[in-house]
Amino acid sequence: MDVMEKAPKWREQLLAKKNELRGGSFRDASMAMCALVAAADGTIETAERTRVAGLITTDQVLQNFPADELRNLFEDNCNRIVADPAFGRAHVMQQIAKAASKPVEANAVIQIGIMIGNADGNFDQTEVAAVREACQALRLNPQTFGL
Repeated sequence: MDVMEKAPKWREQLLAKKNELRGGSFRDASMAMCALVAAADGTIETAERTRVAGLITTDQVLQNFPADELRNLFEDNCNRIVADPAFGRAHVMQQIAKAASKPVEANAVIQIGIMIGNADGNFDQTEVAAVREACQALRLNPQTFGL
């Protein structure tokens, strides 16, 4: 089964676990994941930022957190990557790693990254590579997700 064919099933799983996804580590890791995927191709275009920010603030799984807080975390991560790509990326990976000790959160962060990567209908190789890197930070096997 293709990664994108699994997306509706993952969405259901995430919604079912929504009440377990309330912690700050999940919030920080998921917003870092969104920024990592948005920056995967080396740039973060304004249209892409707007699209991802819109997804973040309307996603049912993330509604445990204030929309402004999520948007601010996402924007901060994007700004760090743009200002200093190496340092920004290192910061984002540290944020993602916060969820490593909580398997439900770690899996959810990866699933969110895949859904963000496919939001434009094209989960390209740079986005796949970014999500694979996040899998390493979370000590997860990328093959579990079809990557």
